[in-house]
Amino acid sequence: MSVLLGKKIKVFSLSANRELAEDIAKELGVELSSCDVLHFADGEINVNINETVRGHEVFVVQPTSAPVNEHLMELLIMCDALKRASARSINLIIPYYGYSRQDRKAKSRQPISAKLVADLLQTTGASRVIAMDLHAAQIQGFFNIPIDNFFGMPILVDYFIDKHFDKNDIVVVSPDHGGVVRAREFSKVLECPIAIIDKRRPEPNKAEVMNILGNIKDKICIIVDDMIDTAGTLTAGAEALMKAGAKKVYAAATHGVLSSPATERIKNSCLEEVVITNTIKLPEEKKCDKIKVLSVGPLLGDGILKILSDEPLSGLFTYSFDDKKSE
Repeated sequence: MSVLLGKKIKVFSLSANRELAEDIAKELGVELSSCDVLHFADGEINVNINETVRGHEVFVVQPTSAPVNEHLMELLIMCDALKRASARSINLIIPYYGYSRQDRKAKSRQPISAKLVADLLQTTGASRVIAMDLHAAQIQGFFNIPIDNFFGMPILVDYFIDKHFDKNDIVVVSPDHGGVVRAREFSKVLECPIAIIDKRRPEPNKAEVMNILGNIKDKICIIVDDMIDTAGTLTAGAEALMKAGAKKVYAAATHGVLSSPATERIKNSCLEEVVITNTIKLPEEKKCDKIKVLSVGPLLGDGILKILSDEPLSGLFTYSFDDKKSE
């Protein structure tokens, strides 16, 4: 049994990203608790929890990444098992929240699937949700339980600060008008200007670059986004920046969804490097020399400690210049 700050806790990992769960457990100084995820011949899922959770603060690590429906169902079944086993609280660490892009009705007769997933998680007994860089901030309003939306920006921006670029040589680029706020926050830390790629999207996962707003000639450009899916938009944007006179193009995103053929596109692109975090497990077949993965385990571990000690989490959501200077 692990006791932290006077509270009995257990950390479980389901099948989506055990490596991240191990990083979080290491940060907390605890061992991962034991559970088995079973798959029957007809595709049904079952979960066996191999130790008591009665009266414990339980944390379950499970990004609902591909295969999203399978990972979501594992999480729902685990929640039900924990509730029936008398866990004191069920805290879901969902670094990547599947269905987050379906946060509104873009056309008539469409579902709001992000809200449906929130309802399902609450119905099965979740006490709290911890997510990272939700695609739309309003998803927090879909829940009637506490939800903490951590940001990957401090981790990503640290990586680029350590490259020691001259701030006069860099420009942070938003891949579209919707990402301007994110790009501006990134640029404030790097003390550099921003640019915007003006594009249109004729259909899902396809984009056409129309124009580039801002001065990027002879600059090192850093495209900043919340996720990279098929990388079609990203690589098209990078090519447009190079044609417009950029010196080099980097990319940074919290979630490396990397659906096929993303890795191949990145490998064959003009991008210098693509920096992502491990909110989603990166399998061997998707790895390449241009993709750099940073761990969010220490950040999420710090978040759990603050939750257990009833401390505010706001300090984890922002970049700390003082912390960086003290290193």
